[in-house]
Amino acid sequence: MKLNIHILLVLFISISVSCKKASNPTTTTEIVSNVKREIERVEPPNWWIGFKNQQLQLLVKHPNISEAEPSIHYSGVSIAKVHKADSPNYLFLDLHIAENTKAGQFNIHFKYKDGKELVQTYSLKDREQEAAKYQGFNSSDAIYLITPDRFANGDSSNDINENLKEKTINRKEDYARHGGDLQGIIQHLDYIEQMGFTQIWPCPLLTNDMQESSYHGYAMTDFYQVDPRYGTLNEYKELASKAKEKNIGLIMDQVANHCGNAHWWMQDLPFKNWINQQESFENNKPLNNSNHRRTSNQDLYASKRDKKEMAEGWFVSAMPDLNQRNPFMANYIIQNSIWWVETLNLSGIRQDTYPYPDKTFMSNWARAIMNEYPNFSIVGEEWSTNPLLIGYWQEGQKNKDGYQSHLKSTMDFAMQKNIVDAFNEEEKWDAGLVKTYEGLANDFAYASPKDIMIFPDNHDMSRIFTQLKGDVPNTKMALSYVLALPRIPQIYYGTEILMNDFKKPGDHGLIRSDFPGGWQDDAVNAFTGEGLTNTQKDMQLFLKKILNYRKSSAAIHHGKTIHFAPFLGTYFLFRVTEEETFVHIINKNEQPISIDLKRYAEIGLNGKTLKNIVTNETFVWEDEIILNQRGSLLLTTKI
Repeated sequence: MKLNIHILLVLFISISVSCKKASNPTTTTEIVSNVKREIERVEPPNWWIGFKNQQLQLLVKHPNISEAEPSIHYSGVSIAKVHKADSPNYLFLDLHIAENTKAGQFNIHFKYKDGKELVQTYSLKDREQEAAKYQGFNSSDAIYLITPDRFANGDSSNDINENLKEKTINRKEDYARHGGDLQGIIQHLDYIEQMGFTQIWPCPLLTNDMQESSYHGYAMTDFYQVDPRYGTLNEYKELASKAKEKNIGLIMDQVANHCGNAHWWMQDLPFKNWINQQESFENNKPLNNSNHRRTSNQDLYASKRDKKEMAEGWFVSAMPDLNQRNPFMANYIIQNSIWWVETLNLSGIRQDTYPYPDKTFMSNWARAIMNEYPNFSIVGEEWSTNPLLIGYWQEGQKNKDGYQSHLKSTMDFAMQKNIVDAFNEEEKWDAGLVKTYEGLANDFAYASPKDIMIFPDNHDMSRIFTQLKGDVPNTKMALSYVLALPRIPQIYYGTEILMNDFKKPGDHGLIRSDFPGGWQDDAVNAFTGEGLTNTQKDMQLFLKKILNYRKSSAAIHHGKTIHFAPFLGTYFLFRVTEEETFVHIINKNEQPISIDLKRYAEIGLNGKTLKNIVTNETFVWEDEIILNQRGSLLLTTKI
């Protein structure tokens, strides 16, 4: 598109700059022959053409960069505004990327009054796939949650990095680094696929340059860098692409609420309100941690003090609380999320500590992502056993305060607790099972129950085998029930082989123990089965059969759910489509019991043959069924 001189002049004059106008002719394109990297840091490190949102805000970090005047000479790219920060070492550049802009490289020139000039080459890339092809996860999926440092060590050469603060490997210490990495996950994708999982959710893989306990990843010190002890960005991409070849999606664990106190910007914060309680931090005054009163987000009567302490308190003292009310921080977080979606072709994001950041920002964050990727999935962590709080955050919920979320999925801590309580209930008959029955009956509180993530355990709580006191039949019933519900199920690595934390229940380091066989000198190998006990092998096979059946079960994916109140220590749940009826029976009786099947006549199964998906045995649904032992029974009309 050609512009006459008058229009160019008007455009030039209208550009808004914090303290001075920026020179930015855009009608000619500067040819970049040599890539230049003269600026300390520019983030995002690259971008793409073809987004609905044509605005991009660059964070530029360099000594005294605020004294420089930036300019760009690339057709379709213009500087709309230049913002100076409170620190002289930052500039924030608002770029406009026109719809017809071509992918390529261009230089950003930073010219000082004394004639000195710094140049940074920047790249705009073509997108690898159309937005519609970014397919999220749903109730047809099963997610495998992995703590990367504890899963498998595929490349021992990256175990220690001398440039990072924690320099040791010690597998005997629960809170030390153990050496698991990206290659370890890549090398065992066959195992994950064969088990029947269709999505992988690794805990954060970005740089966590903390003095200790850096293995968990949630105190990030660089939001654009893969932790070199896990591998490289190319290896992260390799994981995504090789998983995709096996029809396995990749979910990224992100944190919008906080960073680690060793984050690179903590030594030179851009603005006076970049983090919450910044004045106290900079003056070495006491800091307040969050009161963790998450109900203040919904409470009609909550005091301003409680809301402030919840939103602005630090999660823990080592994790500075990011101030998303600062518009530059808000843009930074949103663009970072989109950068990773595009870089890795993600299928979803799991957002840590979802209720802790500014809730208006979280709505804007989710909306910005879903605007670019309409088929994408985001799940937020709301650790509450109150369904009202869980449902509050889900898109489509009609909240009394008018809050509108754009979050597809939340995490069902409420049902998780009901399941554990139900199977730990020592009273006879139906007292325990009623808790699961009534828990599922609470689905009327959710805008879309099938889009909520259910799980028996995760990286922050005791293993399900521990929670259920080492009872194998109860663990099987809990797991099979999770996989039968109208939900998106997530299974934590090692659950399939009854990993536990009996030695110190609830200890995070122990919960995140090494997966047997992930290290060359392991005596037990859960990937091959070598050294596993018969009980472990049986549980692994049990889950494998259910997960693989689940892949193709339309009834479990989207069937109508009908359940009957617990009766004589049993609980029947049905998932029904025209083509298939799936039956899940829980039996808590120690002795054989006969159940009258006429009680369930409305399902229409009389005279039909059903198959046991675990044993492949068939069974004709007639007048009664004899349940011989405590456990679960999974039946399908799909023979």
